[in-house]
Amino acid sequence: MSDGSDDRAADPAGAAAALFDQARERLGDALREHLGRLIVPGALRSAMGARPRVVPDGRAWRVGTLLIGDIAVYEVGDVLRASEERRRGFTSEAARRRAEAEAMCVRGGFAPGTVVNVDHTGIALSALAAEGSSGPLSVRNRTVVIRWTSAGAVMPLEAYLREKIDMLFA
Repeated sequence: MSDGSDDRAADPAGAAAALFDQARERLGDALREHLGRLIVPGALRSAMGARPRVVPDGRAWRVGTLLIGDIAVYEVGDVLRASEERRRGFTSEAARRRAEAEAMCVRGGFAPGTVVNVDHTGIALSALAAEGSSGPLSVRNRTVVIRWTSAGAVMPLEAYLREKIDMLFA
């Protein structure tokens, strides 16, 4: 009788999906963060004063460089804290753009102080078939691995999820 490990090795997408299902079970009632989606008004609405806003687009658990939703998995993008629009002195253009993005969250319906994940990228687990990759996930030697640093360091997805979830509950 097989424990299924040969089947998982033959199907990296199925192995990754099973790992994320196990992660969801372990995360249970842990705190979820908001996902946001940028809405840019068309020319007519802009002419009438409408401005870009970030609207709610679900919730997910942040586990390291991943956002794990009820069904989908995403790579973390920008993480903002919604804040009211106000006049401030800025030392850089980047700080000005960040403040504008944080104000877009409030315009979209988030309460000030709420953490909002925007520009997150969906991970297609089906792309892992045939030794492919999607976002930070790839397959090496029939094992699903995650690139968890910008320098390209990788580790097995199973160990990564176990370690990061353990840290959430420590």
